[in-house]
Amino acid sequence: MKQMTVTELQAMLTSGITPVMIDVREDNELVHGMIDGAIHIPMNDVPGRMEEFAPYKDKSVVLICRSGKRSAQVGQFMEHAGFTDVINLEGGMNSWAADVDNSMTVY
Repeated sequence: MKQMTVTELQAMLTSGITPVMIDVREDNELVHGMIDGAIHIPMNDVPGRMEEFAPYKDKSVVLICRSGKRSAQVGQFMEHAGFTDVINLEGGMNSWAADVDNSMTVY
């Protein structure tokens, strides 16, 4: 699985390239902020909703959580399911809040 820094994702979004972004945090974590355009699907819901992701099997999919650990687990699961371009956001939303959008909370 590939890794991407928050500054790399910000540069991609700024350039007009919008990958599929899936935020796997729990509902209660969203109060700390969310990247515009991300789809929220809690980690434990991913296996039951894999058919929704079928159109993205050959597209870049960036996975997001608080620190990058849960999203890495989801990424491994998705790679085993046949997804070809899975990217984990290093440092997750805490890095995004610290390095990109200071209006969000590090928690």
